[in-house]
Amino acid sequence: MMGSTGAERTAKCVFLVAFCSVCQALQGGMLFPTESPSREVKDTGPVIDMPVPSSYNDITQDVKIRDFIGWVWYEKDVWVPARWIQDRGTRIVLRVGSAHYYSVLWVNGVKMTEHVGGHLPFEADISSVLRQSNANPCRITIAVNNTLTLETLPPGTIQYMNDRTRYPAGYFVQNINFDFFNYAGIHRSVLLYTTPNAHIDDVTVETTFSDNIGLVSYNVSVLGSSKPAVKVTLSAQDGRCVASADGTRGVLKITDVNLWWPYLMHENPAYLYSMEIRGKGFDWPLLVKDFNLMKWMGANSFRTSHYPYAEEVLQMADRHGIVIIDECPGVGIKDIRSFGNVSLAHHLTVMEELVRRDKNHPSVVMWSVANEPASEMQPAGFYFKELVSHTKSLDSTRPVTYITDSNYARDQGAPYVDVICVNSYFSWYHDPGHTEIISIQLNTQFDNWYGKYQKPIIQSEYGADAVPGLHSDPPMMFTEEYQKTVLQNYHNVFDQKRKQFVIGELIWNFADFMTAQTITRVVGNKKGIFTRQRQPKAGAFLLRERYWRIANETGVLPTWARYPCQ
Repeated sequence: MMGSTGAERTAKCVFLVAFCSVCQALQGGMLFPTESPSREVKDTGPVIDMPVPSSYNDITQDVKIRDFIGWVWYEKDVWVPARWIQDRGTRIVLRVGSAHYYSVLWVNGVKMTEHVGGHLPFEADISSVLRQSNANPCRITIAVNNTLTLETLPPGTIQYMNDRTRYPAGYFVQNINFDFFNYAGIHRSVLLYTTPNAHIDDVTVETTFSDNIGLVSYNVSVLGSSKPAVKVTLSAQDGRCVASADGTRGVLKITDVNLWWPYLMHENPAYLYSMEIRGKGFDWPLLVKDFNLMKWMGANSFRTSHYPYAEEVLQMADRHGIVIIDECPGVGIKDIRSFGNVSLAHHLTVMEELVRRDKNHPSVVMWSVANEPASEMQPAGFYFKELVSHTKSLDSTRPVTYITDSNYARDQGAPYVDVICVNSYFSWYHDPGHTEIISIQLNTQFDNWYGKYQKPIIQSEYGADAVPGLHSDPPMMFTEEYQKTVLQNYHNVFDQKRKQFVIGELIWNFADFMTAQTITRVVGNKKGIFTRQRQPKAGAFLLRERYWRIANETGVLPTWARYPCQ
């Protein structure tokens, strides 16, 4: 994920609502950073340079660092502007966008906070610590531990190898039950920023419409003031103010409202209104390449498998009309001990953090609380009943699901979700090499799930590995031709069932990705339709033809937008 470290004074908050610096020429020289009150550079012993954000596993050439399990320490010295320290009406905050997995944060040697779980942000008010001294240095220290246990999300186990004839003393391995590499480190930006002492802590926005009238219900949480004066304005894309109100909560009414439509489902998709509440926000660098590839294909949705993506991604999706199933890091829940009360309590907290962060993004249309859990186990019924119910209490406007690969008749959690999301790999993990059985098995899968639960279904994963450049005729497993044939057989069934109760199809996967080293993976998972370098395989062109054909069939696109199929 792209990001940067920066700071800004926050006096107001701007974000986008939807219905469901000019660079100057350098002046003077560029001095090398030498120690001074305004420039501080320190090393603290035997350390290595580590960029943030990044996964430390991929940065060095050291295999021990790539596969390291345990504590790593990050440290950075910065100088805080003097006006921040002197202005007692200013609140100084340190925000960590994501650190995997368990993190402890110190500033100037003082412990500020700790956080359990990766992929979601945490922050601390560091004003008092910085004002304890007359100077303005700020030494940021973050310890991060990527060890996974039965109570973490995702879960894992540590296995000690005690046979001294085969392993050295203290040797252990991290066991996991998910198919991607356990990347670690500070994965997203670390920001130092300010707000006034009286500041906006949270905003909740809900939208509805009837005919041509749109209603925006808002609730603004303000801390540091008992009687905050709040003014809310809503502007159209052309800058016109279309509604305004005073107070921390209320309803804005918009006549001739423009709705937020997904990409390729309307001639004017992804229409966004801007709401201003005394606020100012960052405009983050966007993940342009992947979104360009999605739109090149004609795709209009994805799932954040198997963890929450960076907030920049959601902002990009808002602006481009891409629909998101927002998934928490509940992957690899296979051990019955991971359905205990400690695990459930942590899982509930993670969903609270996820919903609070992403609730106001129009692109987010569904919450996913887990991926491929052992949902046929008896404790899973109570576990997912509580988890789904709690998520609905946090956000009653969006459906809740989890991704299943279990037997439809034994799935304990399916009665509690709103949408059935099924993963299946016929002719790959089952009956490998036999693409001729995909049709009958996929039809049976859909009919069984719908017959028992009478709920809409999304095929949330399907596909086959393809080593780029490997070809065979007739198709054989791991060739681009075999991947293409598997997709074609799935698509034939999708075209039948989407006229009934199948409401979506999500390929696995967008691009190849790294996994742990095993005999079943050749330098990672190769089910991507693009390589890790984002070059297309044969399956990408097949999906492009399919997605654009489906988009053109809707009849809502103007003629100029019906590229490339017409």
